[in-house]
Amino acid sequence: MIPREIIEEVTRRTDLVALAGSYIQLKKAGSNWVGLCPFHSENSPSFTVFGGGQEGFYCFGCGAGGDAISFVKRIENLEYPEAVELLAARAGIEIPEDASAARRRGPDRSRIREMNKEAAVFFHSVLMNSPQAAEAREYLAKRKIGTPAIRRFYLGYNPADGYALRDHLASKGYTPEEMTAGFLCGRSQGGRIYDYFRDRVMFPIVDTSRNIVAFGGRVMGDIKPKYLNTSDTPAFNKSKTLFALNYAKDFCSDSLILCEGYMDVISMHQAGFQNAVATLGTAITEEHARIISRYTKKVILSYDSDEAGTAATAKAMKRLGAVGVEVRVLRIEGAKDPDEYIVKYGADSFRRLLEDSLTGFDYRLGKIMSGINPDIPEDRLKAAGEAAKLIAGYGSAVVRDTYVAKAAGLLSVKPDSLASDVARERRRAARRQEREESENAISAAQYLGDRVNPESAGNIRAAAAEDTVLGMMLMYDEYRQAAAGGAVRLTEDDFYTSFGKKIFSLIIGLQKSDGGFSFPVLASELTDDETGRLEGCRVRRAGLENSMGIFESAASVLAGESEAKRRGAEHLSLDEILRRKREGTGFR
Repeated sequence: MIPREIIEEVTRRTDLVALAGSYIQLKKAGSNWVGLCPFHSENSPSFTVFGGGQEGFYCFGCGAGGDAISFVKRIENLEYPEAVELLAARAGIEIPEDASAARRRGPDRSRIREMNKEAAVFFHSVLMNSPQAAEAREYLAKRKIGTPAIRRFYLGYNPADGYALRDHLASKGYTPEEMTAGFLCGRSQGGRIYDYFRDRVMFPIVDTSRNIVAFGGRVMGDIKPKYLNTSDTPAFNKSKTLFALNYAKDFCSDSLILCEGYMDVISMHQAGFQNAVATLGTAITEEHARIISRYTKKVILSYDSDEAGTAATAKAMKRLGAVGVEVRVLRIEGAKDPDEYIVKYGADSFRRLLEDSLTGFDYRLGKIMSGINPDIPEDRLKAAGEAAKLIAGYGSAVVRDTYVAKAAGLLSVKPDSLASDVARERRRAARRQEREESENAISAAQYLGDRVNPESAGNIRAAAAEDTVLGMMLMYDEYRQAAAGGAVRLTEDDFYTSFGKKIFSLIIGLQKSDGGFSFPVLASELTDDETGRLEGCRVRRAGLENSMGIFESAASVLAGESEAKRRGAEHLSLDEILRRKREGTGFR
C-alpha cells in the first residue's frame, strides 16, 4: 500500500554497496563488490553486489538476490512495507501517514511491540510492588540478582491466577486476537482467553533497536517446562534473536560470551561482563552465527559440561567456525554454570577463567584424549585417526603443522606419520567435495531441487525458454514492449510453469501501468525466494547474447511446448530429463 513513487525513490537514494557493507565486509572485484553471504554459511565469497548501474545483489551459493529493499527485508526479517519504511527513514524520506495505516490488517509487528511494552511495564510493576510476587523476589535475591540488574533488564512477574495480564491488556484496548497473536495469551477449547505465562519471573527480550519483541518466563513452582519462551510472532523470530545483544553489541568488539540461559547472562552483566548473550531456548542456529559475526570475531562458549552442553558446544563451534568466528571454550570447575561460579568465587576469578579458555582445537583434542587409555596401543591408534580427521579440517598448512606436532606429542606417535594421515584425510575430503559439487551442478542444470519453481524439472526445454524470456524482460524495456504490445506473440498461457505465468503477468501488468515497469515494485509482490530466483535469471542473462532473435526464439519454444502440453501433458522420467538436457535447447 506504500505508493510506488516512494518505493522507487527509496531504491534510488539507497546505496546498495554501502547498505550491504554495513552488515558484511565487501571487497572490490572489477565493477562489482563481493563478500561472504550473510544469508548462508560459506568459506569462499559468493555474494555479489553489482555495479555498473545494475543496482542489485545475488548470491551464487544460496540464490538470495534482489534490490536494496529485498536485502534489508531478508537480513532484518521484515515485511516488505517495513523494509521500505526502514530505508526511507535511513534516506530521510517521509512516508505519508495514511499509506502506513492503510496497509495494516490485524495485529502487525508495531502493534505487537507496543503491546509487549505494556506487558513488560505490568510485569515489572507486579514484581516490584505486589505481595503476589514475594516468592519471585526471594528467588532473585537467592540468585544474587540485585535491584540494579532487575531494573536494567526490566525483570517482572506474572501472577498465577491466569488472567491478570489479560485483564490489564484489555483495559488498555488490546483485543484477544492481538494477545494471542503476540503469544502473551492462549485460547482454551471453550474459547476463553488466558495468560500464557503464569506464576513466572518474566525476562523481556529486547532487539538491537530496543524494541521488546518477546518474553521468557521462569516458573516458581514445579510445573514443566521450567523455562517458557514466546513462540515466533510477527515481531519475533527466536532463531534470529539473542538475549541481551541490545547491551552486548556495544561491548563485544574483542569477544562475545555465549551462554545457555538468561540467569547466566544477567549474572555476568551484573559482575561487569557486559559482552554476554544467550540463545532463547534453542541451540545456536546459522542465523545466530551470522548475526554474531557482524559484531565480533571471537566467541567464548560458556555452556554446561553435561552431555547436552557438550553437544551444544560442538554445534556452536561448527556454526560459528563456518562464518569465520574464532571459538574458544570456557572450562568451569567447582560450579555447575557461570552464574554459580561468579556467586561462589567472584568476578576476578571468572575473568581469569575467560583468559584461560581453550581454543577450539584444544577443546576437541581434549575430548578425543579423554576417551582413551594412552597406554593401550589400540586406543592411541583410534585417537590418532580421530585427530587426523580433526586437523584435516583446518585450511592453513601452518596451523595443521602446529596441531600435528601437538597431537603427536600427546599420542606418542611420529609427527610425520600423523601428517601423512592428515594429508590422506584431506584428499578424501576433496574427492567427496568434488563428487558433491558435480552432483549439485548436474541437479542445478536439470532444474532439479528448484524449490521456487519445482515444475521446471518436468520440461527442461520449456523451463530454459522461460528463464530466457523472463531474464530479458527484466533487463530490457524493448522486450517488455514487444511482449506487451504484441510485436512478439507471447501470452501468459504459453508459459509452462505456474511461476512463469505469474511473473510474466506481473511484468506485463506493470509495463502497461501508468508508471511502467519497476523491479522494486515487482518485488513487493513476491517472496524473498521468488525475488532471488528472478535476480538469478537476470544475472545469468547478463553474460549471454540478448538479441531480439534470441527473445523470439525462446518465445517460439514456449508457444510450441504450450501447444504440445495442450495436446497431452508429458510426464517425464529423470532419464528423459537428462537426455533432453544433453540434446540442448537450441538457444542460449
